[in-house]
Amino acid sequence: MSTWLITGCSTGLGRALAEAVLAAGHQVVATARDEQAVADLADAAPDRVLTAALDVTVPAQVPQVVQRAQQRFGGVDVLVNNAGYGYRAAVEEGEDADVRGLFEANFFGAVAMVKAVLPGMRARRSGAIVNVSSIGATITPAGSGYYAAAKAALEGMSGSLRGELAPLGISVTVVEPGAFRTDFSGRSLTQSSTPIADYADTAGKRRKEVDTTHGTQPGDPAKAGRAIIAAVESDAPPALLLLGDDALSAYRGVLDARRAEVDAWEHLITSTDIDG
Repeated sequence: MSTWLITGCSTGLGRALAEAVLAAGHQVVATARDEQAVADLADAAPDRVLTAALDVTVPAQVPQVVQRAQQRFGGVDVLVNNAGYGYRAAVEEGEDADVRGLFEANFFGAVAMVKAVLPGMRARRSGAIVNVSSIGATITPAGSGYYAAAKAALEGMSGSLRGELAPLGISVTVVEPGAFRTDFSGRSLTQSSTPIADYADTAGKRRKEVDTTHGTQPGDPAKAGRAIIAAVESDAPPALLLLGDDALSAYRGVLDARRAEVDAWEHLITSTDIDG
């Protein structure tokens, strides 16, 4: 039995993962900004669930939750940084305060959680960190530049972290989900307040008032939860776990396009070395 601390468990992937972890017989520290939103998880398995109010953008709350987990279960074996939200805007449309808030939730909040659990994991020489990103970090769709940037920052940090922690027995996995049947495109999605007409045919097509994807996404959150558990519990957890056929297809498309472009420009790329 292991202890999983999961942020953002009120709905969506975080909720589905918490339920899957419980079904697998493990212990869960289920967090949400509103603790009442996860109270039913504790009611279902009071001996294996600790609920806690947590806003990852409030620095004081992060160590408090980790300390409570240590007191209740002896430590955190798996940290899942799932809390976050989307933001749609053309880059020019993005409002500074909104963009900074987006990075606080999706990047800096995750970093704070990682720093809070690592002393315990290092002491035990074991553990797993799962950072939930998005296929958007790879495909960088128009209108999601800031969200893609926040998730790309998370992925860049995770890659270095993986190299730092591997010798200490701690794994790091980035999860890139495709479109899942969650509230991400609904309540959890924000956008710039003032659109610019020149971007109507690019970023404008993804604004909430014209987006018809909510409720039609192909991914099953319950299956995603079970897939994350399988990856974490494998002998060699992956550096990157794609989730969904759409994510796989999109990722391969980007890889192929990048390889083709690098090959096309190879002559110029290699021309910059010092002769000798």
